[in-house]
Amino acid sequence: MMKNITIGQYIPGDTSIHNMDPRIKILLTLLIITILFFITNFIGYVVFSIFLALIVYISKVPFKLLLRGLRPLLVIIIFTVVLNAFMTQGEVIFRFWAIKVTKEGLILAGLMGLRLVFLITGASILTLTTSPIALTDGIEKLLNPFKKIGVPAHELAMMMTIALRFIPTLLEETDKIMKAQMARGADFETGNLINRAKAMVPLLVPLFISAFRRAEELALAMEARCYRGGENRTRMKQLKITRLDYVGIAVAIAFCAAIVGSRYV
Repeated sequence: MMKNITIGQYIPGDTSIHNMDPRIKILLTLLIITILFFITNFIGYVVFSIFLALIVYISKVPFKLLLRGLRPLLVIIIFTVVLNAFMTQGEVIFRFWAIKVTKEGLILAGLMGLRLVFLITGASILTLTTSPIALTDGIEKLLNPFKKIGVPAHELAMMMTIALRFIPTLLEETDKIMKAQMARGADFETGNLINRAKAMVPLLVPLFISAFRRAEELALAMEARCYRGGENRTRMKQLKITRLDYVGIAVAIAFCAAIVGSRYV
């Protein structure tokens, strides 16, 4: 279960998606997430599916990896689908006691499920194709205009990137602790939901200790390398917007325009 989390992981590559400026990728990801909420019909989802499939194909991210990243959130997706199927008013096609399923509810449930899958996949591609250093630099550059009102751009970017980067590490640590406790007789797989939740409580203490230890080691390593925040900090690779980024922006805008236009078809 823990190994299925893909958020925070990075797959090195030399594709067009990998080589794009991180600032552009962050902005386009936000645009894609926003445009999802403008889709109201089947044609819009088809256009978005083609666009997302094109990104996955160009980035050469393994499709199995993206599917594996959906497994931990499968419960949320199923809950959203079931909730929309049972709570939407319309033409009733099935009724059992006070529970009824409508035609409109099934359609809305399917579309909402697709929306969640697209949302998770789009966000995963950003982290899978952008290194933590590039992601930090991109976020910092985007936050730089807010320095005038006192926003610590570099510190915020560093904190967000470190938090994102340590998600797989902490999940791996959790998996090791679970296996160690299962070898000593702990049971995490049987019983009802409440019993399973109680069985997870003993994981919290060693997990918190491990997290604090890693945080202290990271702080000491940064201090040993004379890290002093963003002041007078130089970069080996300067961010530059190239022709590739303009092509990516043009393609993304074209698909977004097609999605918005599908509302009137």
